[in-house]
Amino acid sequence: MTGANAPQDSKASPRSRRWFGRMSQLDFDIEFFEHLLSRNETSLEVLRILAELVSKKGQVKRAVDLDRRLVSLQPEDPLARYNLGCSLARAGHQQEAIDTLSRAILLGYDDLGHLEVDPDLDSLRDHPAFRDLLGQD
Repeated sequence: MTGANAPQDSKASPRSRRWFGRMSQLDFDIEFFEHLLSRNETSLEVLRILAELVSKKGQVKRAVDLDRRLVSLQPEDPLARYNLGCSLARAGHQQEAIDTLSRAILLGYDDLGHLEVDPDLDSLRDHPAFRDLLGQD
């Protein structure tokens, strides 16, 4: 059969199979959300998801940049501040990370139990200011 009534082949074209075959799911997701962000640069949901994806990919600098954008759009959002603190800690900016986490707590972030075990904050564990933040001596 040919024409408009012809059944659609359920298999992807060889060209699209080659493209998808070279790209991991994480890379595909990042590219997809980058495209969405290019269409709406202030979408909070797209920024949040993309920041998480690039962080998973190990693109720490890009995660910091995205988290900074989120904080600039929502300066009073404790979760945005917390996520920025995590990204800063992963990027090796210890004091700025602690300051940002402190601000997140002042804004209402209250899951201190998670703060104590979040692997993103491992680089801060022995820092005296971080221990003070947690109320540890």
